[in-house]
Amino acid sequence: MRQAAFDSRGSHIRWTEVPGAEPARVYLHGLGSMSAVYHAHIAARPELAGRRSLFVDLPGHGTSDRPEAFGYTLEEHADAVAVALDAAGATGAELIAHSMGGAVAIVLAHRRPDLVSRLVLTEANLDAFPPSTAASSGIAAHGEDEFVETEHARVLEAVGPLWAATMRLADPRALHRSAVGLRKGSDPVMRTLLEGLPVDRVFLQGERSGELAGRERLEAAGVRVRTVPGAGHNVMFDNPDAFAAAVAGTG
Repeated sequence: MRQAAFDSRGSHIRWTEVPGAEPARVYLHGLGSMSAVYHAHIAARPELAGRRSLFVDLPGHGTSDRPEAFGYTLEEHADAVAVALDAAGATGAELIAHSMGGAVAIVLAHRRPDLVSRLVLTEANLDAFPPSTAASSGIAAHGEDEFVETEHARVLEAVGPLWAATMRLADPRALHRSAVGLRKGSDPVMRTLLEGLPVDRVFLQGERSGELAGRERLEAAGVRVRTVPGAGHNVMFDNPDAFAAAVAGTG
């Protein structure tokens, strides 16, 4: 495990690293998750072996610190990841990012283009104000103190044991502020940023999640959208073969 201080108070963002060839693959998780839990089984596959791999936990999540004074906006998450990549010397990396992590990756690629050469996004948040059915919207619908004091426990019960296993490791206040940051989105919004990025971009949409809104416009901008059969939001679990092929650039 490695770490780097990402704020003036010395709070640390942490990641687990596997050595290998460059460019590095950097894995980013979604809201209430951890990178290694969602991606280590993919990085270990034979078709992906031999590449340097970094499993980064966003601030407030997993093994990273959870400063109370931090805002947990998309921009702040992206800047913290940039600190980690600078410390790791991982320039021109491939970012493999899920859900909220995908939104963070898009903002990072916009703010620090030197760090990113490719994006593989899995059901990334592209728009502000996610639908009411999204977990982030349910969390952000409550006030921060209300969520921390009463709703956090209810959310853990509602999301099921697998997601709760990583969500319970996230700081409740960081979880709420991250959800609020997702609802606010970036400026310009993530979808607009993604359309204009001059890097290879792949977007994975689980078949069970329905058609991706604005797909034709994304494809016209050069984003390769792939609908993954038999998969829902967690494509890396539901169809790991297709996921690994997308990361490898063969699918």
